[in-house]
Parts: sequence; structure tokens; C-alpha cells
Amino acid sequence: MGKKIITRRDFLKVAAMTPFAGAWACSVKTAERKESAGKLEEAGKVKVVLIRDENALLSFKKPNPDVIQRMLDEAVATLFGESHAAAAWKRIITPSDIVGIKSNVWRPIPTTREVEQAIKRRIMDAGVAEENIGVDDRGVRRNPVFQNATVLINARPARTHHWSGMGGCIKNHIMFAPQASAYHGDSCADLATLWTEFNLKERTKLNILLMLNPLFHGIGPHHYSDKYVWEYKGILVSQDPVAVDSIGVQILQAKRREFFGEDRPLQPPAKHVFLSDTRHNLGVSSPDKIQLIKLGWQEGILI
Repeated sequence: MGKKIITRRDFLKVAAMTPFAGAWACSVKTAERKESAGKLEEAGKVKVVLIRDENALLSFKKPNPDVIQRMLDEAVATLFGESHAAAAWKRIITPSDIVGIKSNVWRPIPTTREVEQAIKRRIMDAGVAEENIGVDDRGVRRNPVFQNATVLINARPARTHHWSGMGGCIKNHIMFAPQASAYHGDSCADLATLWTEFNLKERTKLNILLMLNPLFHGIGPHHYSDKYVWEYKGILVSQDPVAVDSIGVQILQAKRREFFGEDRPLQPPAKHVFLSDTRHNLGVSSPDKIQLIKLGWQEGILI
């Protein structure tokens, strides 16, 4: 008889029967996460992590809080190449920080309390007192926490947008401006100027683009229809708002092709994402400068 080859699956079976099975499995997962992160760092590209889970939603538009927390934890740990989410958050937040979670309250697809609380929980785990954490959207200019914030966490759902093509992480900071409409010209081409004018670039330490149930098609201002929403059940995270929005645009475009059966570009085009890179140097938009790390559920990933 030939010599039996021990496969990785065989080794897992044996390891599962040992007293150290749990620790061993944890170390394997940690090693795999670090391997993915290491590949990206070697490439010298901007990190974007996409995580998806079939159980992310309890029902249409209703996130599963436990799954959301787990997804966010794994995505942030992977982004920073850490074994645990707590260590990853401590890379960007200290106990002395004042932290604003910039949310989005657009009624058809809000950031949701489940996501906000998952973020807030980890900020508190990093040592920040609850009174030094704020969650707001339209009231950020009047909110004392945001007025004094040393760190901003930027979180909003992805959707098509009448003025900018796509509403994403770049656009989510528009509420820091006294007059949002001042940035609507030329399809919001110069949205990125917000980030320097209001000292947002240095303070925003994490961008979270929610792809749980994105809106991939809209007609006119504030338009919404359940027909053009799908349960993608994903979350994108990056320190680069341009890179994370660039991936979001690609996914929306892919869904539009799938739904309409032909290429149907966003109208207007989301050119502010590209110009945030080439004109304003806020981040990178080119796919060849972005390393996308994909975690979790792969079916229907579209990218």
C-alpha cells in the first residue's frame, strides 16, 4: 500500500479530538487572517475588507445585532492585522479621545441602531467613557461631542443618489458643512474638499460602508423603492473613504448589470469618488491600488 497523505481536513479532525482543539482552531483562524493582511501589506496597496454573512438580517432591513457585531469585529481585526477586535480598535482610539460616530438617518435605509451600538460598544471597550461618545447625523454641527471630537467613525449605508451618483462614506460628512447644497454642483465633483475644510481627514479613523441592503437604482431626489433594494448582507471597512466608496460603486454597478441585463451606469455618474483621488488626494480610487480582502459568505458577491 502507498503511504497515506495527511490532508489539512484530516489534521483538523485529529486536532478537534485533542484537549487543545479550541486554542488550535483559534490560532489557525488568526494565522489565516494575518496571512490575508500580510499579502495586502506586501503589495503596498490600500486595505478594504468586505465581510458578508447569510444571517446578517433577521428580516428585511432588520439587522441581527449579534451577527453584525461579529462581522464588524472580524472585519476591523482583519483590516489592522490583529488577532482580536479590541486590539484593532485600540490602534485608532485611546481612552482620552472624544469620539463621534457619524451615522446616517435617511429613513428608508438608515445606519440602524444595531450598527451604531456595535461600534459604540467597541469604542467603550477601548476605554472611552460613554459621555465622550456621540452618535449623530444631521445635528453634528450643534452636538458638543462632535464639536470637540478627536476621532470620527464614519458609518452609513450605500445607495444611489440623485446629486452624487452614490451616497457613500465621502458624502456622509456633508452634514459638517453649514450648507450642504453648496457642494451639489457638477454632480458633487468637489465633495472631498469637505474633508480638509472641516478637519475631517485626519480625525476620521475608520470608514464603514454598509452593504446590508443597498439601494442600487433611484429616480429623482429622495427616491426609494423596495424593488431596487437587495439583501447583499455585507459590510465594507477601510481607513480610506475613497477606496471603500470605490468598491461600493463597483458592487452597485454589478448589481445594476445583473438586474437590468445590460450595462446601465449610475446617473449621474459617481465621479466625485474618482475626483476625490485625482483632484483632491483624499484617497485612492483605482482598483489596481486597492487590495480587497473578502471574508465570509461568497454567494452573489458580485466583485
